[in-house]
This record gives sequence, structure tokens and C-alpha cells, in this order.
Amino acid sequence: MILIIRSCNFVNSNHLISCKMDIFSIILIAVGLAMDCFAVSICKGICTRKFHFFYTVRIALLFGLFQGVMPLIGFYAGSYFSEQIKMVGHWIAFALLTFIGVKMIIDSLKTPENECEADNSVKKHFKWKTLFVLALATSIDALAVGVVFVPFPCTIWKASVIIAVISFLFAFAGVIIGVHFGKRFRFKVEILGGVILIAIGLKILAEHFFF
Repeated sequence: MILIIRSCNFVNSNHLISCKMDIFSIILIAVGLAMDCFAVSICKGICTRKFHFFYTVRIALLFGLFQGVMPLIGFYAGSYFSEQIKMVGHWIAFALLTFIGVKMIIDSLKTPENECEADNSVKKHFKWKTLFVLALATSIDALAVGVVFVPFPCTIWKASVIIAVISFLFAFAGVIIGVHFGKRFRFKVEILGGVILIAIGLKILAEHFFF
């Protein structure tokens, strides 16, 4: 695979556009993506009812790893079409983030708040196989978000690290919240994540047209 690395600025529609996305937008995107991990981790904490540091680190590491790697895959896959994407990058970013955000909100409304089996065995809920499947499922959105960064090649590695770290922290905190007072945690955090991603999509579109 040959990836043509251009300078940190490129011309698009007679405008000079930086290839770097601002750090605030990256953090907000990371928080939005981390909401799925957060919700799943809360459920794990509710189901097991006990905090175990080793198992909590296990789920946080897996979620952080998958959330961090998937955007890289999406970015390099999308780079094959970098020239076309650069021309309409703002629209692609808006469409993808809005789609993912709406999907998160709809899925949240469809999914029951908490479904725990009678067996609250810690080992059962934190098996490698189970967590691997959950980490993969919750990181699909991050794969699509990787394409959003094609017009911002100077940012992708920083963004992936930030997404991974925030996902790790949210997953770790989610288990603790679930263990201690998850039963009272009724707000569907995926809705907040969806709203954040939609807002970032609108911000990118507004910056293109007005700034």
C-alpha cells in the first residue's frame, strides 16, 4: 500500500485548509465514541456487583485498544480515495458522524436498560471471549469515524491515542459506577454520545462554510 503523504496544508475549493483537526473536536469525538464502552461497562458492573481491579483493567484495555485501532484502519482504508474524499471531506464527516450519532440514539432507545442473568459470576461476565466480542461490536462506529480523519492526516495518530485513552478511562469508570450505584443510573449515556457526534458533524460543516 502506497500512501502519499502531502504537506500539512492542501488547497480545496480555493481555500487553504489545515490538515489538523482541533484538539477539542477530537476529544468530543472520543467521548462520543466512548459512550458505548461506558454503557456496557456499567452493565458489567451491575451484573457482577463486585469490583475486581484485574477484570476491570481487562475490559478497559480491550475497549481502549479496539477503539484506538479501528480509526486507524478506517483512515488508511479511506486514504485510497483521499483525493475524492478531500473534495467533499466536510460532507463525509457530517454524514458519517450524524449517521453514527442517530444510530447510537435509536439503539439506545431500543435496548433495555439492564438485562442481567441470574448468575453474577465475575469470571463469566469478564471472559476474554465475551469481552473480545463486545469490544469489537462497540468499536465498529470508531472504524467509520476513521474515514472522517482522511482530510486531516496530521491528526489521525494523535486522535487514535486520545480515543483509546478516553475509552479506557470511561470503561474503567463504568464498571465502578455499575458496581456501586448502577441500579440508580437510569440515563442512557449512548444518547449523550449520539448527540455529541451529531454536534461535531455540524461543527465541521459550519467551519467549512463560514470559516
